[in-house]
Amino acid sequence: MPLDWASLVGFVGTACIIGAYAYLTLSDATNPYVLHGTNLTGAALLTVSLLVHTNWPSLVLEGFWAAIAITGLVKAARAHKARKEVMP
Repeated sequence: MPLDWASLVGFVGTACIIGAYAYLTLSDATNPYVLHGTNLTGAALLTVSLLVHTNWPSLVLEGFWAAIAITGLVKAARAHKARKEVMP
């Protein structure tokens, strides 16, 4: 089966998620916006691919992956806001 646009989008999403995991593993001090933003981007791109080439277990996994990434982004934003309030 030749690679179509949806598969290529999925590969980019996979690269994002693998890159984020490598960043988390190899970095001494991670930026939560980079980490969770890259994971969210990867999950979104894989979701687009999975909507074309449906694989329900993987689609559910990407939903959870995106929810965790969004939670991480919200947590980082709240922590940033709290630090700004303490140190004007």
